[in-house]
Amino acid sequence: MGFYVDRIVPHLVDVSCGMSLTEASRRRACADLHGRVLEIGFGSGLNVPFYPDAVDSVSAVEPADEAWKIAGKRLAGSRVPVERSGLDGQSLPFPDNTFDTALSTWTMCTIPDVDAALREVRRVLKPGGTLHFVEHGLAPHAKVRRWQRRLEPIQKTVAGGCHLTRDIPALVRAAGFEIADLDSFYEKGAPKVMGALSLGVTAPVAG
Repeated sequence: MGFYVDRIVPHLVDVSCGMSLTEASRRRACADLHGRVLEIGFGSGLNVPFYPDAVDSVSAVEPADEAWKIAGKRLAGSRVPVERSGLDGQSLPFPDNTFDTALSTWTMCTIPDVDAALREVRRVLKPGGTLHFVEHGLAPHAKVRRWQRRLEPIQKTVAGGCHLTRDIPALVRAAGFEIADLDSFYEKGAPKVMGALSLGVTAPVAG
C-alpha cells in the first residue's frame, strides 16, 4: 500500500482517534460487550481500556502491522486476552456463529467494501449476538454534508481511504442487521465534518 499508508497513517489515526474527546463514545460502545468478542479495525488498541469485565477474549482484525505495533503497550496492560486473528474484515477467517458480540469503532469509514465486511460480521455472530458501533459519517445537516463532499477526496488521500459521507445506519441495515438502539450526534469539540457520529447496538441476530 505504500510507505505513507503503511507506516505514517497508523500513527496519525492513533493520535486523532485517541484524543480524550472520543473516550466517552468508546466507553458507551464497549459497555455491553460480553463473551467472545470480534473487533474489526482494531487499530492501535484504543478500545482496550474500555472492555468490560464480561468480555472473555477479543479476536482483533487489523491489517496494519504498524498499528499492531503501536498497540503493544495497551495490550501488555490488558486484563482481556487479545489475539490478532485476521487482516481483512471483508473476509473473516472464522466459522459461522463464533462470537457473542462484535465491535467496530471509527472503522466503517475506511473499509473498501463495507457491505461485505458487515455481512461477514453478521455471519460470524452467534444467534442472539449483537454488533456495537460508533462511527463517523454522513452528517444530518445539508450544509455540513456539502462540506463533507468537498473535503472527502482530501480526507481519503490523507487518512488512508477514510470517507466522510458514508451513511452508517443505512449500511448496517443493508447488511441484514436491525438496529435496536441508535444515537446520532456531533462529537463535542470535533469539527462537524468529522464529528457526525452514529453510536448504536444492533438487535440480536436471529438464528
